[in-house]
Amino acid sequence: MKKKVMVLLLTAAMVVSAIGCGSKAADTTAPAAEAPAADAAEAPAADDAAADTAAAGGDNTLTVWCWDPAFNIYAMQEAEKVYQKTNPDFKLNIVETPWEDIQTKLTTAASSGDLSSMPDIMLMQDNAFQKNVISFPDAFTDLTASGIDYSQFGASKVAYSVVDGKNYGVPFDNGAVIACYRTDVLEEAGFTAADFTDITWSDYIAKGKEVLAKTGKPLLSCQAGESDVIMMMLQSAGSSLFDAEGNPSMVDNAVLKEVMQTYAELVQSGVLIEVNDWDQYVGSITNSTVAGTINGCWIMASIQTAADQSGKWAITDMPKLDKASGATNYSNNGGSSWAVTSNCKNTDLAFDFLAKTFAGSVEFYETILPSSGALATYLPAADSTVYAEPQEFFGGEPVFAQITEFAGKIPTNNTGVYYYEARDAVAVAITNVVAGADIDAELKTAEDTVNFAMGK
Repeated sequence: MKKKVMVLLLTAAMVVSAIGCGSKAADTTAPAAEAPAADAAEAPAADDAAADTAAAGGDNTLTVWCWDPAFNIYAMQEAEKVYQKTNPDFKLNIVETPWEDIQTKLTTAASSGDLSSMPDIMLMQDNAFQKNVISFPDAFTDLTASGIDYSQFGASKVAYSVVDGKNYGVPFDNGAVIACYRTDVLEEAGFTAADFTDITWSDYIAKGKEVLAKTGKPLLSCQAGESDVIMMMLQSAGSSLFDAEGNPSMVDNAVLKEVMQTYAELVQSGVLIEVNDWDQYVGSITNSTVAGTINGCWIMASIQTAADQSGKWAITDMPKLDKASGATNYSNNGGSSWAVTSNCKNTDLAFDFLAKTFAGSVEFYETILPSSGALATYLPAADSTVYAEPQEFFGGEPVFAQITEFAGKIPTNNTGVYYYEARDAVAVAITNVVAGADIDAELKTAEDTVNFAMGK
C-alpha cells in the first residue's frame, strides 16, 4: 500500500488540467452578459498574495478557490448572497485560481506535509476528485456526516467524490455534452440545426464539408494536443480507457480506435481546426471563426459573452460513432464538485453554507442557471419552471429542459484513478496520428505509458 501511495504522489505531480475543447481554463473567460464578473476584492488574480493565504481569519468568513468569472466564481458570488439572507455577516473571500494551479498547489502542500496554504473550500474537477483524495487523504474533510443530503443529487454525480464509502465533495455543475451551432451560418449553407440532430460523425463530416465550402467556416475547433473531443466520443459509446478492474485498455479497444480515426478525419477534412490555447478556442467561437462547438453544457457561459450573437445559436445533441455497438448521441465533459479542505478552521460554517446553497436552495439554482448555464445536479431544481423557460440567446428554445433530458441518456463509463495520465497519453497519441503515425503503434505506446505511471 505504501508503494502504491508513493506512485500516486509522484504521478499526481504530473497531473495537468483537462483544458481543451472541454474544461475551462480558469482566468481567461469573460463574464456572461448577465453575469457580473468578480471584482478585484472578491476574485484577485491567481498569483496574487491572497491566493497563497490560508483559511480566512474571520470567524464568519470562508476563503474559496475556483476559476471562471462567468461560471463558478459567479455561482459562488450568488451563493454568498443567498446565505447572507440568514447570516448577514457572512463573507466569502473568492480567489480566482486556475484549475491547474489548484492541482499544483494541492500537490505541493500535501507532499510537503504543510497544508496551511490551502483555502477553506476549493473546486475540484470531478475526474480528478477520487485520485486526489486517495493520493492526499489528509488534505480533505469527510463530509459524510456534514448534514448534506446526498440523496438529493444524481447518484452518478455523487459517485465522483466518494472514496471508501465516504463523501468528500458537494456536487456542482452538470457536464452534459451539447452541440452548439450558429444558425445563420448553417442557413447560408442550406442547413438547419435539425439537420445536425441525431446524426453520426460521418454525417457531421459530410455536412461540415459543405458548410466549409459554402461559408468558409469550419464547424468545430479544439486545442491542439488535448483529448476532450476524444473522451466525449468515447463516453458517448459507454467506453473507457480502462477495463472493469481499472487496468489500461487501449490496444484492443475497438471503440477507441474508431474514435481516433474519426478525429483524424475531422482534422484532415478541415471540418475541425486545432488552435493553440483556451483563449483561441473561446475566441474562435465568439469571433465567428467557426460555426459551432461541441462541449459540456457549461460552454454556454462563454458563448453568451458574445452578446451580439443572441438569437443566432441553437443547441442539439452530439454526433454518435458510426460503428460502435453502444453508440449514442450523448456524453459528458467536465463537471466539478466542492471540497472542504482539512485546513478549514470553521467546518461547521462551511458545512452549513454548502448545505443551504449548493445542496439546499432551488432559488440559488434558479438564479445562476440563465446567466451561467450551470445546470444543477441538485434534483429538486429540475422541477423549477425556470428550466422550461425559453432562452432568447439560443433561438427562444427551452434549452435547459433539453439539456436535462440529454443528461439522463448519458452512458456511464469507468474513468479510473489514473484518468488524467491516460487522457494525457491519448492526447500525445492523437497528435502523432494526425501527423501520420500508425494508430495501433500509438495506442500501444499510450497503454505502456499508463502502465508505467501505475507502477506496472
